[in-house]
Amino acid sequence: MKLLNSIITWIFRKRIGDVEEFVNHPHTTQKNLFHDLIAKGKTTEYGKKYNFSSIRSFSDYQQNVPITNYEDIYPYIERIMKGEQEILWPTKINWFAKSSGTTSGKSKFIPVSKETLEECHFKGGKDVMTLYCSENEDSLVFSGKSLIMGGSHQVNEMNHDSMYGDVSAVMMQNMPLLGHFVQTPGLEIALMDEWEEKLDKMVEVTVPQNVTSIAGVPTWTLVLLKKILEKTGKSDISEVWPNLELYTHGGVNFEPYRQQFQRLISNPKMNYYQMYNASEGFFAMQDSNDATDMLLMLDYGIFYEFIPAHLLGTANETTIPLSEVRPGEQYALVITTNSGLWRYNIGDTIEFTSVSPYRIKVTGRTKSFINAFGEEVIVENADYAIGEACKATNAVIQDYTAGPYYFAEGEQGTHEWFIEFEKEPDSYEEFARKLDNSLKETNTDYQAKRYKNLALTEPKIHFVPQGFFTQWLENKGKLGGQNKVPRLKNDRSLLEELHQLYEQYS
Repeated sequence: MKLLNSIITWIFRKRIGDVEEFVNHPHTTQKNLFHDLIAKGKTTEYGKKYNFSSIRSFSDYQQNVPITNYEDIYPYIERIMKGEQEILWPTKINWFAKSSGTTSGKSKFIPVSKETLEECHFKGGKDVMTLYCSENEDSLVFSGKSLIMGGSHQVNEMNHDSMYGDVSAVMMQNMPLLGHFVQTPGLEIALMDEWEEKLDKMVEVTVPQNVTSIAGVPTWTLVLLKKILEKTGKSDISEVWPNLELYTHGGVNFEPYRQQFQRLISNPKMNYYQMYNASEGFFAMQDSNDATDMLLMLDYGIFYEFIPAHLLGTANETTIPLSEVRPGEQYALVITTNSGLWRYNIGDTIEFTSVSPYRIKVTGRTKSFINAFGEEVIVENADYAIGEACKATNAVIQDYTAGPYYFAEGEQGTHEWFIEFEKEPDSYEEFARKLDNSLKETNTDYQAKRYKNLALTEPKIHFVPQGFFTQWLENKGKLGGQNKVPRLKNDRSLLEELHQLYEQYS
């Protein structure tokens, strides 16, 4: 297996030259990609409607083509799902990535072209390993199996010639032969849609394997690891898989879960690599062991634009190209992809930590925030405060969500939290106090609103029992896969649902 590891590592490292090319020439890379996308899109119905043939520059593109969100382009996607082609992209679309719909009640169906699969999703998966192996030259990650925590897919009822499912399932079903060779479990288990049964079978199949890497959303990966320890009677995953060295994760901020993983996996050589991948594409990845930000990948068939956060939703809302972004600023991410998403606002906010090379961190969702009282709390603020409260009280978080709480007219409001722990805090009162104070530390608007309770009173917190959020996800039909609990919401729709469930536990 060491020979195989050496061969695969050598193949992957050949990609480093291409990465260095776009790092050194980012604007040329993006400009060439932009013209290629416009040339391919001009024959589509969308391209004809917005006169792609006349587009010669980025400014032409801004003038001709509107910024869109999912609701804007869904009528086109629905037609593709019913079997029409060359609507948004010139090549045939047979697959759709179903998102978890964390910011709205309904799921989204994102077209996935063969170009996106090959030039974006698969390329991204390989590049994570390329950059990891480049950073860790003695790695034996390819001497064993990669355990992938994926979702499921199903036939599209609108058109039986196409399929939809979690993007992880779409990738696994279309994965090249080499990927199947190094992956565990096999597709018959990995793509099961009954999540609890799938977990049991994954434990049975993967425990005897030499697992060297794991990929998946932290919440569900932890569920699997705990089941494995329960099944084997071991106290440490390193006893089950002594050669495990890498966990790649995305979808949610990893920091609230890091302590749990380190408790379950004692191997000091264990590395944790962050990815920024979504149904719409693979955007960025960690490229060194200790990095807290990610390298923006510029040659994946995705052209990037950015809306400065202070302009978002205003009459002056506009985009800027990559060449005009500045470190430390917040931007909403707008993408054009080789699946036919044209000037699509993905709904995420990012911050550039560097512009040479371009490195980013995800700060939240454009719809995942609380600003009911002018406090402008984003997910990054909430994650920080939760982490500080956990450190202060020796707690380990499992999941949480928060939203606004309105008192009677003329009275101050507050924030209402539902928090589930893996390990209970030493003091619930101290946890609540530290959470509130840490939010003040990281967000001056929140601090101002909390000053002497002028606009916000102290948070209203419900400490819920273990399994609470899993039960909510199951009730919503979103158990497993890439589904996750929304962190923040600027209305009470989610909180009211959780109250109904909470009453059953009372």
